[in-house]
Amino acid sequence: MRLEACSSAPHDWKDIRIVDACARITSGGTPSRKVPAYYSNGAIPWVKTKELMDGFIFETEEAITADAVEKSSAKILPMGTILLAMYGATVGMLGILGRDMACNQACCALIPKRDFSRDFLYYQLLAHRQQLQGMATGAAQQNLSGQQIKELVLPFPSYPEQEAIGCYLRSLDDRIALLRETNATLEAIAQALFKSWFVDFDPVRAKQEGRAPEGMDEATATLFPDSFEESALGLVPVGWRWSTLADAYEINPPRKLKKGEVAPYLDMANVPTAGHCAAAIIQREMGSGAKFRNGDTLLARITPCLENGKSAFVDFLQRDETGWGSTEFVVLRPKEPLPEYHAYLLCRHSAFREFAVQSMSGTSGRQRVQNDVLGRYLLVVATDNVASAFASVVVPIQTRIAANHEQAQTLATLRETLLPRLISGQLRLPEAAQAIQDISEESPCHSG
Repeated sequence: MRLEACSSAPHDWKDIRIVDACARITSGGTPSRKVPAYYSNGAIPWVKTKELMDGFIFETEEAITADAVEKSSAKILPMGTILLAMYGATVGMLGILGRDMACNQACCALIPKRDFSRDFLYYQLLAHRQQLQGMATGAAQQNLSGQQIKELVLPFPSYPEQEAIGCYLRSLDDRIALLRETNATLEAIAQALFKSWFVDFDPVRAKQEGRAPEGMDEATATLFPDSFEESALGLVPVGWRWSTLADAYEINPPRKLKKGEVAPYLDMANVPTAGHCAAAIIQREMGSGAKFRNGDTLLARITPCLENGKSAFVDFLQRDETGWGSTEFVVLRPKEPLPEYHAYLLCRHSAFREFAVQSMSGTSGRQRVQNDVLGRYLLVVATDNVASAFASVVVPIQTRIAANHEQAQTLATLRETLLPRLISGQLRLPEAAQAIQDISEESPCHSG
């Protein structure tokens, strides 16, 4: 079967069956679960289809032993092997092995011949995912057969052009991945700082012990006290105070937005479980739901979204614009002297999340945490000077995360546009390269 590209391939491209482009096409296997030793202290990473996320695979949930490989249909596959999910909800998902690994029988493993580019084949399959999924059959569970995959016909240019196109798309994906990895690192830094200053009181403890607080200049260190004092709620740094969330924050602060007015809308499905940046903001007539503006933090109040970690920091609106979203959002905004990002970091703090989860009430499957209960959570509020110093560190981090996210989204959208045109020959590399160059030059992150 020939998978149709968005345009006819150039005359110098050839239609080739995947089986003729690959040195080997095989599937994996699952060692018997009745032999626990196969999975105990295994050294061979073992890939399942749920781990195929369109990218390189370096680590796996489980590993198996050499004995497990020998006594099952599993087989060790070389680094660079392309995996294609054949069964169930993951049909069409892809992965590339970042090291020698094995996989289960729901994965089709493709090892291209030397004169066929791995990355070009990978992007061909990625661009044709919907058509691959359309070929899947079965009532209870959709599946592709190994024979169907082998007989697929795709257009291929010369090997040098395959390499150039594959390398170009790979470099673009690498840039997107780097931006996302950088954001994860930046947020980890902000979260670590939040915990160190306001939960563990590391700078105060260091000064109490006669040590210089780590990771800060002398001017910032002088803002912290060097001792604790007793309070009704326990020890607190001198000059700081315990507060309930209701006293330290605004919970669902009033926001003006008329019913029927078109405004930015955020669905619960597009709130992240990690990272503060929400996705897929759309314009929609105001109905009923939470209203928010830039600087607010959104916390999912209902099960299982709360347990899954759905939270977002609102930094995607225009100045003075009001957005709205699910009725199951709790909108949080710190009162002075705490900076706005404090609320988002608190929502990612494990103790706060545990409190919120354990405070849920309601019928099974529809449990949620109530505002008044959430408002009883206790936190420590630092002095104005320390809160201001914290803001001077985390606000630039938040701003850079937002800029990186915007650039990654722009590049991802452009890549989705370029991909089918490049792998079909409709668009040549010089034009694609210029488009990416234009994006890079316009990006505020270009210099960094």
